[in-house]
Amino acid sequence: MSEPDSALSNVPGSNVPGPPTAPGPDAFPSGEGHYLVGLDLRGRKVVVVGGGSVAQRRLPNLVAAGADVHVVALDPTPAVESFAGITVTQRRYVDGDLEGAWYAMACTDDPDVNEAVVAEAERRHTFCVRADDARHGTAVTPASGRHRDVQFGVLAGGDHKLSAALRAAMSRALADGSLSIDDAAPHAAGVALVGGGPGDPDLITVRGQRLLAEADVVVADRLAPPELLAELGPQVEIIDAAKVPYGRAMKQEAINDVLVAKAKEGKFVVRLKGGDPYVYGRGFEELQACVAAGVPVTVVPGISSSIAAPASAGIPVTHRGVTHEIVIASGHVPPGHPDSLIDWSAMGRLRGTLVLMMAVERVDVFADALLEGGRRPDTPVAMIENGSLPTQRLLRTDLAHAGEVAEAQGLRPPAIVVIGDVAAFTEGA
Repeated sequence: MSEPDSALSNVPGSNVPGPPTAPGPDAFPSGEGHYLVGLDLRGRKVVVVGGGSVAQRRLPNLVAAGADVHVVALDPTPAVESFAGITVTQRRYVDGDLEGAWYAMACTDDPDVNEAVVAEAERRHTFCVRADDARHGTAVTPASGRHRDVQFGVLAGGDHKLSAALRAAMSRALADGSLSIDDAAPHAAGVALVGGGPGDPDLITVRGQRLLAEADVVVADRLAPPELLAELGPQVEIIDAAKVPYGRAMKQEAINDVLVAKAKEGKFVVRLKGGDPYVYGRGFEELQACVAAGVPVTVVPGISSSIAAPASAGIPVTHRGVTHEIVIASGHVPPGHPDSLIDWSAMGRLRGTLVLMMAVERVDVFADALLEGGRRPDTPVAMIENGSLPTQRLLRTDLAHAGEVAEAQGLRPPAIVVIGDVAAFTEGA
């Protein structure tokens, strides 16, 4: 960052020369000459002038840094106005608003106001970012990221798109291990229950991908995206915990035991699941086992296929004026089974969306139960096989013919069955 001119000008009326005059804003073309520094803003006043989208993007990092954030804006967006942990003053900026500020940001869409904010900041020797014209501020905001306890920032000579692209590339490389921090301390021993999403490897959460890259051991489900496992280094131990429907499976007790045992060996273990750990993923059972054994455990939610598979097929599970309810039900046992906890007659009386998971082998049985409960025979049904994957397949029918179509078309797991008026929706219609 270049230092403010007012702080470095010669002292008038003195024979002792002052420090050299600071270079003007054009001395370093394209933003060269900035000095990267980390600011400790904990408990220190930061003033953001402006309450639009630019200011809105700056607030999360400021609050996360512990700053005492004050926003001055005539018409802040609802997101800014309701942002937790900041003070919002709803009026025009006036000279004096930077009193006591350690750092300032001029983020309005009025160049004259931004210029005035920078001018006040220079008089007060307060560094100030000018969002509309970075060259005329005394500080610039880098595109920043975080990996473990490491923060990094990118300045690309004022090219914000390039800065953001480089930041994204670095984040991805650190997350997938292609860019390693050799001296970084290993992750503490414990277990992370990570939802891998519906199948497309791009749909894992950022946190899930980061923890996966830090794993010593990965205990993976059959539905966990295999491409994510292929990106792991050869030093990572991968344990297959596949549960093939109506076929072989690693017993849940054995999975619990291996999670605890590997963590107690001092390893960081990622339990990688398809979808979300808590949506028919038995994740809470695994958490209970870890807690009982004194093993630290964290849960990383994932995108559930119950919502994502219909969405990938262009089907919303809710829609204004069409459905006010959504029920996600397990089909691993049929109606009337002693282990079933579902009131299928009540399900038949519902008017909203019903999403069936693990129901491929019994579509006809569930359809009959819903029809007996009063659901209309012409209720639309959509069956999505391999949702979000290149092999995704969509079958459409109605409730009266759902079992017949599933059998005739050879529906195979993993598949999601959507029952309700939304199942007839098509993209753009």
